[in-house]
Amino acid sequence: MRDQAEALRKRMLQSQGCLAKSIAIVSGKGGVGKSNFSTNFAHSLRLKGKDVIIVDMDIGMGNIHILLGVAPKYSLKDYLTGQQPLENVINTDENGLTFISGGSGLDSVLDWSHDMFDRLLAAFEQLQKEYDFILFDMGAGATQRSIDLIIAVDEVIVISTTEPTSITDAYSMMKFICLQDPDKKFSIVSNRVTKTNDGNDAVARLQFAMKKFLDKETSILGYLPEDASVQKAVIAQQPFLLLYPNALVSKRMTAIANEFVKGDHAEEQQMNGFLKKLKGIFLKGRE
Repeated sequence: MRDQAEALRKRMLQSQGCLAKSIAIVSGKGGVGKSNFSTNFAHSLRLKGKDVIIVDMDIGMGNIHILLGVAPKYSLKDYLTGQQPLENVINTDENGLTFISGGSGLDSVLDWSHDMFDRLLAAFEQLQKEYDFILFDMGAGATQRSIDLIIAVDEVIVISTTEPTSITDAYSMMKFICLQDPDKKFSIVSNRVTKTNDGNDAVARLQFAMKKFLDKETSILGYLPEDASVQKAVIAQQPFLLLYPNALVSKRMTAIANEFVKGDHAEEQQMNGFLKKLKGIFLKGRE
């Protein structure tokens, strides 16, 4: 009954022009557990009855497929170059989560042909009709090509650790994005926290800095503790949320997902908002 009700809800929303929310998951530096967050966050949303797909945008360095224990036959590159249809590059892990691997060789979005970009838009348009959430797992740091996509999405989740350098890098990333899009919605997560107070302090410092220096409100989703279950799950190539559901880190991930889907985070997106912004940004100067 729940699945039938969810399917009916989605058809009604689509008829009203409401489609998937697009979310970029970013970090100021590598090594903060961003991709691990993406896979487990996606599964957390799925457990709430949401349809989710991850698009691995860490081109050439993506590891979503490794974390999910899947060896993709095709990647986003194969679709964009016209070698494979979209359905062939959508992979599913053994737990039912769908994702698209970035592949290698897509060194610069700016070098993509018009045909490739048209295919990208067509893919995102189709995915928006089939899912509740599209999660873009972005590469660490900021490049102009990654910023272009981040500016277009509906919301950004920033992952940081409690280390001062990680907090500084996360703030720099948020500032860079905010200066280009002052209306962008940000949410913050502190990862690999050894002490609860440190985790709360880290996200509070980021929130305070954004308000003080940029007059920008941000949301705090919570923190994830340092937990041996995480490394064990990575080795097993399984999401820790599913492999160790009673671990503290899994409970905290569930709390983060709960925080995300309630209130303003649950607002449905109007048709073509993401696609229109993406097209305007990427085609600027190419006409």
